[in-house]
Amino acid sequence: MTSVTRPSETAAPGRAGTGHAACHHGEIIQGVFLDERRRPVHALVTLPMNGQGSAARFARRPGSPPDEVTVERDGRTKARTAAVLTVRECAARLGAQPCGGELTLTGDLPVGLGMGSSTSDVIATIRAVADAWGLLLPPDTVARIAVRAEGASDPLMYGSRPLLFAQREGRVLEVLGDALPPVVVVGCVLGQGAPVDTLSLPTCVHHDDLAAYGHLLRMLRRAVRDTDTALLGRVSTASARMRQRVLPHEEFPVLTGIADRTGAVGVQIAHSGNVAGILYDPRSPALRRGLRHCTRALQREGIAPTRTFTLSASPISEEFPWTTTSRKPSAART
Repeated sequence: MTSVTRPSETAAPGRAGTGHAACHHGEIIQGVFLDERRRPVHALVTLPMNGQGSAARFARRPGSPPDEVTVERDGRTKARTAAVLTVRECAARLGAQPCGGELTLTGDLPVGLGMGSSTSDVIATIRAVADAWGLLLPPDTVARIAVRAEGASDPLMYGSRPLLFAQREGRVLEVLGDALPPVVVVGCVLGQGAPVDTLSLPTCVHHDDLAAYGHLLRMLRRAVRDTDTALLGRVSTASARMRQRVLPHEEFPVLTGIADRTGAVGVQIAHSGNVAGILYDPRSPALRRGLRHCTRALQREGIAPTRTFTLSASPISEEFPWTTTSRKPSAART
């Protein structure tokens, strides 16, 4: 897929572009899997979430050096790197002279909890820079730039369809289906909300892990195919339990205990952060009672509930779905 320019807006001097990206609520599964060449690859399937996200605005400064990108908010070094990389990508596609500019980021995503805050910043930045050059870059290009800027990336550039995504390589290993099974998530934060340095976590691969994660992936495929929320919960819980060896959470037994007592189908924990959720089948006749008891139980254990949201059986409405066209629809938000 190639990008196209908007005829009336082609890299206008000083033109500003905008971009937006969603966040997520951690992962359903994250581990090591065999790719198409039977090579062990670290990959994940995220739990999408609407609402929060990052927005970016990029104003080009024609004639300035391409590395001269200023960022209004401090500490957004990954976003700045993404802006510089995207400037060079867009200029090369248009056969134009690259230039720097000013990047403005807005959004209130918590950092280091495993909700994709840095990826959201980076993707919004890439989209804003491309928009400033009159381009819409395809998701695989966005993923490539994001991984170069971050070292590892969540698959937010592809929308909310369940994908097995190699986060350190920036490529989709498998499209699991149109949507995850419907689920209600009672979100919370573990570890007093302390941030986690994702890239510092161990990445060792064991033969037993390959077999176990392969089994969980087969279960997840079946859950998506059959719209089986209970099976989704089993997969998520098993993956979170395995991940305790890499990033242990002392509250994990508490979460699983609350899930068992309140009729949940399982638990979900960001495998590179402290955001977590207890999962319920929205079709359960005891749903309201279970949610009420869950919230009270979390509070009694000193774990503050953060949000309750529903993932329906159809893909979340998004700006850039999986089958992205190269020209931006006139009604789309940027």
